[in-house]
Amino acid sequence: MSRKYINLPSHDPKLPFSDAVLLDGTLYLSGRIGIDPKTGQAPNDIDLEIKYLLDGVKAVLAAAGMTMDDLFSVQIFCPNLSLFDHFNATYRTYFTRELPARAFLGSGPLLRGGHFELMAQARKD
Repeated sequence: MSRKYINLPSHDPKLPFSDAVLLDGTLYLSGRIGIDPKTGQAPNDIDLEIKYLLDGVKAVLAAAGMTMDDLFSVQIFCPNLSLFDHFNATYRTYFTRELPARAFLGSGPLLRGGHFELMAQARKD
């Protein structure tokens, strides 16, 4: 088995996880929240939080030589399920092909005041 650990330059090495692990062609992305890089907290603006989150996922995929269209399974955790449609409006714009399989799950509070946490798997066709 070939294994490669993917970490963005902004990844804090003190954190007990990697941004992603590429194992035999499949990329496993760790849970990611949309935090403001200046404050380390989720912004008050939900749209900005979603953008930070999805741009971060996109950056991890790019570091592995992949794109959002290579995602095949996505799980999104959210403590407020009424944000489902709001999240989807931006989420859809990050794809150019068919959307991956996905779950949008209710959760308890998320780290750093986040409203969304996303983890996923991707594979290059």
